[in-house]
Amino acid sequence: MNEEEALREGNDARFESGDRADPEERLKRQRDDLQLLNQVMRHDIRNDLQLVGAYAELLDDHVDEEGREYLDVIKRNTQSAVSLTTTVRDLAEVMLREDAEPSRVALDRVLSQQVEEVRSAYSEAVFTVEGSYPEVEVVGDEMLSSVFRNLLRNAVQHNDETPPKVTVSATVDEGVAEVRVADNGPGIPEGQRDEIFGKGEKGLDSPGAGIGLYLVRSLVEIYGGGVWVEDDEPRGAVFVVRLPLCSE
Repeated sequence: MNEEEALREGNDARFESGDRADPEERLKRQRDDLQLLNQVMRHDIRNDLQLVGAYAELLDDHVDEEGREYLDVIKRNTQSAVSLTTTVRDLAEVMLREDAEPSRVALDRVLSQQVEEVRSAYSEAVFTVEGSYPEVEVVGDEMLSSVFRNLLRNAVQHNDETPPKVTVSATVDEGVAEVRVADNGPGIPEGQRDEIFGKGEKGLDSPGAGIGLYLVRSLVEIYGGGVWVEDDEPRGAVFVVRLPLCSE
């Protein structure tokens, strides 16, 4: 047997051994790998991106008009990449769960926190809240904030208007809370409205759009709710989230 044949036979043996491994052991290894990837994404990559963003801010007073255009591109894409690391972190948290059961979450608290957080991150956008947030508890958990964070960010990132405008409203009816996130962007063609929630879809070609909306639908379905897209008038899209209210 020559060296190449011996190497091939060794690889085949290792493959067969791994294939026969205890399914629980394989699952444990996969979870460990996912946990490692999550840690790298949350710390190393995110820290590097935040450093790039910080140095980009320091360059504001050191570039001419032509350079400022390029600097704005760096800032915008760095911000999008940081947002993507947050989404990947949240998705990994969902995948690493072990039969976690949703509990009860105060809808007004989560909505107000996320609107203020995204408003501070996108100073160029105009956020409006119609009416008041219903003071009710819905089925959910600590990850519910990720649902609204991703929808609010998408409403700005997909927007082609200046300024981008986002309107948030929430109502309660017959045991269900309905939250609507509307924008004045280009809208979403009817044929794409279900596809954009699919795993790996790119939505309107914005960085990370697909994974964020996939996370949104995954979480909302875990809570026993639903999410879909409608047209806004005269222009734009409305993302609608329905969540069951907690019983008394």
